[in-house]
Amino acid sequence: MKKGIVVGLFLLFFVVGMFFFLSAVKAGTGPYIGLDYGAHSGLGSQDVRFTVAMMVRVVLGLLGTIALVIVLYAGFKWMTAGGNEENVKDAQKILMAAVIGLVIILTAYSITRFVTTRILEATKGGGFQYSDVE
Repeated sequence: MKKGIVVGLFLLFFVVGMFFFLSAVKAGTGPYIGLDYGAHSGLGSQDVRFTVAMMVRVVLGLLGTIALVIVLYAGFKWMTAGGNEENVKDAQKILMAAVIGLVIILTAYSITRFVTTRILEATKGGGFQYSDVE
């Protein structure tokens, strides 16, 4: 019984206290509240299509870098195999997988470039160059 009263009083003070401190929290937001918030939020003003195209380019670039590291690892493993056939075959498998991965990455890049260019041309009215995406 006493425990329920203590918990009830605590919740009462907590809930009532939130209403008193809410205005203090709002007071710290400064003049950038309301309709002008988006201009001062620090978010980019670029079109979403360009942002998505940039994200795809960055991801594919990172995948290409990872594939290059795998190719270098396979080459290093092959060179340090010392004539051991098992290590050479292992390195060849890794190298083949890396080359297949590079082909997939380049194909994905080509398809993405084609699709984003066509979408941007269709929504912008033509004349779009893929190099416009920074």
